[in-house]
Amino acid sequence: MRSFSLIRKLIVGAALALVPAASFAGVFISVGFAPPVLPVYTQPLCPGDGYLWNPGYWAYGDAGYYWVPGVWVRPPQVGLLWTPGYWGWGGGAYLFHAGYWGPHVGFYGGVNYGFGFGGVGFGGGRWVGGHFAYNTAVVNVNTTIIHSTYVDRTVINRTTIGSRTSFNGGAGGIQARPSAQEAAYGRESHIAPTSEQQNHMQMARADRGNLASVNGGRPQMAAARTTSEYHAAAQQRGGFGQQGSQHPAAQANERNSGAANNHAQPAAQHAQVQPHAQPHAEGGHGGGGEHEHK
Repeated sequence: MRSFSLIRKLIVGAALALVPAASFAGVFISVGFAPPVLPVYTQPLCPGDGYLWNPGYWAYGDAGYYWVPGVWVRPPQVGLLWTPGYWGWGGGAYLFHAGYWGPHVGFYGGVNYGFGFGGVGFGGGRWVGGHFAYNTAVVNVNTTIIHSTYVDRTVINRTTIGSRTSFNGGAGGIQARPSAQEAAYGRESHIAPTSEQQNHMQMARADRGNLASVNGGRPQMAAARTTSEYHAAAQQRGGFGQQGSQHPAAQANERNSGAANNHAQPAAQHAQVQPHAQPHAEGGHGGGGEHEHK
């Protein structure tokens, strides 16, 4: 048992040594068995200008794999895009490569997270003159409220349509490797996940209903409009095992979400917009037609 633990630490250490220090991307944990397939879910309506989509993913804790719900978040500053984390096979274990913020979207294992993250790059929108323009061909945006939008169906990656595999490499994994451009993006200066994102992961970890061993790979709440909405819903159903009390990570998250954000556009006046989940047929708001999320 001790030798196995030592081997795992050596694997993680070797993987970390290969990651550029400036990237803030790292391998935080190694696991001996693959994560479950990605669940199918609907993307909630974007809460307001300046929010960017963070797709849901499987993380790993003491109790096993658990789902971190997809959510809309504010980037740390204008012009940055989110590169999702991913699980990759290497050195006899599945290693988690953490996500990061940067000027370009780098390699994320070829995993089809949907909603613009079809396995290569990001087709859900772009920064234009200090404002984010949303591609409504693949993301769920209320165009009567948010006017900085466009439609580009060419970003739909039809080679990954229907793929729900959640890891790269190994038996049954996605056989994708970084392109020269993605490798260059990976060497850029990056910013670590924000405190809001980190607190969201902690909340997800505390919610027993997110455990794959409990939900069978089908989390009850696979996505939410905002981190605060997810926490409120999980607390209401007693997901944290502390009915009527508040998880410490959520308290910190509420403080952070209440602080002014000087870079991204706020979601003021949009709280009354109700997320009308829409079916995401090919080319709709379901991840660029890669697979429908419900």
